[in-house]
Amino acid sequence: MISTPAHAPLTVGFDLDLTLLDTRPGIKATWEAFAADTGAAIDADLVVTRLGPPLEHEMAYWFPQERVPEMVSRYRALYPDHAIAPTVLMPGAEDALRAVREAGGRTLVVTAKNGPHAELHFAHLGIEPDAVVGGLWAEGKAEALRAHGARVYVGDHVGDVRGAAAADAVSVAVATGPCPAEELREAGADVVLPDLTDFRAWWEGYLA
Repeated sequence: MISTPAHAPLTVGFDLDLTLLDTRPGIKATWEAFAADTGAAIDADLVVTRLGPPLEHEMAYWFPQERVPEMVSRYRALYPDHAIAPTVLMPGAEDALRAVREAGGRTLVVTAKNGPHAELHFAHLGIEPDAVVGGLWAEGKAEALRAHGARVYVGDHVGDVRGAAAADAVSVAVATGPCPAEELREAGADVVLPDLTDFRAWWEGYLA
């Protein structure tokens, strides 16, 4: 386990899709453009109901495994033109990041989305987390959480709960993604909030 010096700023990790950002409109638009480009029959409405796992997982529903790497590359080539502009902040997201900063803490984003696309989203929205790490999912997120000394991880998916547990971080779950509150609790979340508008109150209590 990586130890964090007592004087180090308290770092809070956040997931991206459906935790900080509502990427559903942009992801749906990208999948629709991808379907038109490839001629594949893809239900984009279904896709956006199960965001969280890596793109490769979703692509495997629509293509044989040997074609997944190629299709992932084609999808990602379309992403900047279709997914960035429609994406908006989730309710309370900006205030949650601000609350951490006001307490002298650092904000870390750890997401299964590839890092460059995550960075594009934040640049477009004018949001600047202290660090962004992409390409990590579920227990794999613990790698970045430990490396940055994160003591709290906030996410919307049971995979985020598992990632927090693997990093020995407090798991704060928000019921704004595909996993309902009860499923998040059953997965072991330490705290379940309806959305990030309740984060500041929880955070202030946690610090106290």
